[in-house]
Amino acid sequence: MAKIQMKTPLVEMDGDEMTRIMWQMIKDELLLPYIDLKTEYYDLGLEYRNQTDDQVTIDSAEATKKYGVAVKCATITPNAARMSEYDLKEMWKSPNGTIRAALDGTVFRTPIQVKGIEPCVKNWEQPITLARHAYGDVYKNTEIKVPGPGKAELVFTAEDGTEIREVIHEFDGPGILQGIHNMDRSITSFARACFSYALDTKQDLWFATKDTISKKYDHNFKDIFQEIYEKEYKERFEAAGLEYFYTLIDDAVARVMKTQGGFIWACKNYDGDVMSDMVSSACGSLAMMTSVLVSPDGVYEYEAAHGTVQRHYYKHLEGEETSTNSVATIFAWTGALHKRGELDEIPELAEFADKLERAVLKTIEGGKMTKDLALITSLESVTVLNTLNFIRAVRETMETM
Repeated sequence: MAKIQMKTPLVEMDGDEMTRIMWQMIKDELLLPYIDLKTEYYDLGLEYRNQTDDQVTIDSAEATKKYGVAVKCATITPNAARMSEYDLKEMWKSPNGTIRAALDGTVFRTPIQVKGIEPCVKNWEQPITLARHAYGDVYKNTEIKVPGPGKAELVFTAEDGTEIREVIHEFDGPGILQGIHNMDRSITSFARACFSYALDTKQDLWFATKDTISKKYDHNFKDIFQEIYEKEYKERFEAAGLEYFYTLIDDAVARVMKTQGGFIWACKNYDGDVMSDMVSSACGSLAMMTSVLVSPDGVYEYEAAHGTVQRHYYKHLEGEETSTNSVATIFAWTGALHKRGELDEIPELAEFADKLERAVLKTIEGGKMTKDLALITSLESVTVLNTLNFIRAVRETMETM
């Protein structure tokens, strides 16, 4: 059969460690045999980010704005150990944080549900979608290691020179400081994205912060959400039979365990990072969750919600066999290809992406899976496959469909 032709390139952001290895396997086995794949390639592997002083990350974000759809491999956010391991010039910031700030988007993450992999929370009958604000907070922080006694102040200087000044703490010895920020326009975009996505998917929307403690920062999020809901979305929600409500983040964590699922849970940036991992892990595996960053301008960046699988990568380097779950990375590609096909009016490209997703689920439901799923499945007599053989099994399934 002739390969499916593309009109517009995807922005392809390569990554690190075991996910980088899987990235190439997926392209070789599941994409290139069927699609005349057009991508604008950016190497976001840590070595090249260090070589370019992280300019490559900024360039990839700008390319995403230009082409409208990107697909991203998992990347390393370096810590002190990585500084030594990769001989880094500096501790580069999270590539995801940089891209999210550039696109000013909202991240929607949803578990990939499949027969035989039941959620740990037995009453979760439907997926819970995490809507994660994708700008600011700890991901754009400024930090100081305080050397000794002294006074720390929070200072804002307006354009006309007037100041707002608050004492943070009187240090009597060494300590640490962190400054975070956000923008009303970004919070507004976040709110509108959540309300619109809830209406599109016909799901209730929860929003949770800690405004009782953070009476200005978190309370601002709460106020903006409520104002936009009242002015722009309340009547549409009521007409659709949908509910929006605000609750404290600790109350939301307690309540979510007792629900049946099937709603959107909106969180600030870091809360969404943590809670999406909790939801995906409870649904089987961190590798069983879709993740898409949607900007207010309608730009899409698809990725896996998990990390680079460092432990498996070291085993791979030693020549040992690994059984790394590639599902979320495959679904990052299918999400991007489906959106590209939709935007460019190439129905066969969107249909191929849907077919590949069905093949992944059918392969698992047929008892062929990676070790992480085999340990938790309710299916009997399953076959545990290594990293490459699972991807090849998906290809075999797809070709028989």
